[in-house]
Amino acid sequence: MKKLVVWLVVLGLLGGGGAYGWQLYRARAKPDSSVYRTAQVRKADIVSSISATGTIVPEDVVDIGAQVNGLIASFGNGKDGKPVDYRSEVDAGMVLANIDDALFKADVSTAEAQLAQSKAQVLVAQANLAQSRAKLDQAERDWARAQKLGQSKAISAADFDAAKSSYEQGTATISLSEASIAQANASVAIAEASLMRAKRNLAYCTITSPVSGVVIDRRVEIGQTVVASLNAPSLFLIAKDLTKMKVLVQVNEADVGHVQPGRPVTFTVDAFPGETFKGEVRKVRLNATMTQNVVTYTAEIATDNPDKRLLPYLTANVRFVINEALGTLAVPNAALRWAPTTATPPVAAAAPAASSPSTPAATTGSARPQSADPNQQRGPRRANRETGSMPVESASHAERTAERKGTVWILESSGLRAVEVRVGISDGLLTAVASDNLQEGDQVVIGEAVAGSSASSTTTNPFAPANPFGGGRPGGGGNRGGR
Repeated sequence: MKKLVVWLVVLGLLGGGGAYGWQLYRARAKPDSSVYRTAQVRKADIVSSISATGTIVPEDVVDIGAQVNGLIASFGNGKDGKPVDYRSEVDAGMVLANIDDALFKADVSTAEAQLAQSKAQVLVAQANLAQSRAKLDQAERDWARAQKLGQSKAISAADFDAAKSSYEQGTATISLSEASIAQANASVAIAEASLMRAKRNLAYCTITSPVSGVVIDRRVEIGQTVVASLNAPSLFLIAKDLTKMKVLVQVNEADVGHVQPGRPVTFTVDAFPGETFKGEVRKVRLNATMTQNVVTYTAEIATDNPDKRLLPYLTANVRFVINEALGTLAVPNAALRWAPTTATPPVAAAAPAASSPSTPAATTGSARPQSADPNQQRGPRRANRETGSMPVESASHAERTAERKGTVWILESSGLRAVEVRVGISDGLLTAVASDNLQEGDQVVIGEAVAGSSASSTTTNPFAPANPFGGGRPGGGGNRGGR
């Protein structure tokens, strides 16, 4: 009985050891496998851009105010014959509104009366001048006789002096009368100026349009009193031409160097979702503004609005096109950031093995190679914190940095192969690359997951854009405004 028990124990130990050895052998014989998430290299149009928000306004806007005080008595009629209101079309010279003019008519009547009085004073002064001349003539004759008689002592000295005094007084009276006429004429000029001023104030009671256009805003109502002081009160806002619009965009100081006059611009508005409008940078204003230590410049963008669909003061989501590469090889940004982490990398093949376009996005590899040189992992630069766009270089700077290097990993049937590429522009999701060892259709690795792990264990962002290469979400950040 004891021998049976001993043999059973020995057999159990041998069986357990054999099972353990078999499992250890299987573990060593079967290498760790990984599931790589891949994306296909294909040609795409890459556009580097800067994103910003602006406001659409008409190119020429006239703010019409009032120069006199008074009550709004009535409105004029637009081209449609109806009282002027929002969106009314008007021509130059059309009446927009009338201010109560009773007081100004009274001022005109007063000025007219003062002018008539001044003119009458001129007539009185002229009559006085004529009378003074007649008296001077009499004084001249008396003085002439006195001079003849005085030599012979025929008149007394008193009469001689009286004749001389009368002549001198007559001469002075002529000068006084002429001065009175000049004063009366000056009073007439003052009265005429007062009348002109009164008439002009009366004319200001009729508000007319200085230009042809469309009424954007009417800021008064009938019965409202307007008071013109240092600043003229605004009554109407008229846009000359709604077929020519401009977008005023606040550009961050970090991006303003890339915004140059004449560069193309695209923008969208929430009023017309899915539709893209085009424009052109006209100028960048020099008067910067600072808000919470953030300096911004205002860029003016000209755009055509032939069908008048774009309304004033719509918010525009503007995209400044800085650089573009059309029909170039492109990979997701995640492919430039990914690098293997364990085992020994296989030797790169001399020539690339073109993968079939039907290669699945997740493939099991035979081994996981060691990490690549971290200096070669030069992914796209960080997104601009202010605009959410990728920083891009100017044309001259882009030429100097055309040889910027990066590394992508190609998944082939024999394993992974590292390919050094020249990195071009990026739109925040895709990056243009170029290499003699990279072809369209190659499968680049954008991530990995340990075989057997639950697919739900991977955290994904539901708001992240879908990978256009069909290999899952690339996990790359950057400019969302890129194409």
